[in-house]
Amino acid sequence: MARAVRVRSPRGAGERLGAALVAVAAAVLVVGVLQSLLRSWVFLAVVSAGCLLSAARGPALDRSRTRRLAALRIPLATVDAMDDRAFEFALRDLLVRDGWSARQVGRHGDQAADVIGHHPRLGRIVLQAKHTRVAAKVGVHVMYQVKGTAGPAHGADVAVVVTNGGLTRDAKAWGDRHAVHWLDRARLAAWAEGGVPLEEVLRLRRTRR
Repeated sequence: MARAVRVRSPRGAGERLGAALVAVAAAVLVVGVLQSLLRSWVFLAVVSAGCLLSAARGPALDRSRTRRLAALRIPLATVDAMDDRAFEFALRDLLVRDGWSARQVGRHGDQAADVIGHHPRLGRIVLQAKHTRVAAKVGVHVMYQVKGTAGPAHGADVAVVVTNGGLTRDAKAWGDRHAVHWLDRARLAAWAEGGVPLEEVLRLRRTRR
């Protein structure tokens, strides 16, 4: 049988001092471990609370942005003051206002697509943005570019050239013949400033059921 181990009480001042030091060290170690665990639980609680708060606020923020976009109106004077990139983001937001899921994609080598969107009934749309001086006009060569890439490169059902200026007569006529829609200054005003949905401005036909 195993013999019971008897713990001998410390004898003498030296042994008692050593035992006291060991007890103090053990107590410090235990306190440190407890503090570490407490900090870990507090940290985890704070992180968990933050995640829950973000999750709760996320839908509210999305709904707030949706409400703002639903009432979006952009005066032409504001459009004229934009740079090229801001104009592209403004067109994206206008699409979202009208029920499209849209993103800005314009960059070097974008193959004549600055904004791409999708609509459950109208399909996929590609916008080519031409921000320019009010008196300037977009030429027919832009229509050629958009026609050549909108379908083959981007799978678009609807291709649109948008400008805050004008388009030449040849550009409009060529676009009408070859299904490249266009928004000149007057049509842009109806869409951006007047709040008329794009599908009504361009008289788009439903491609999906």
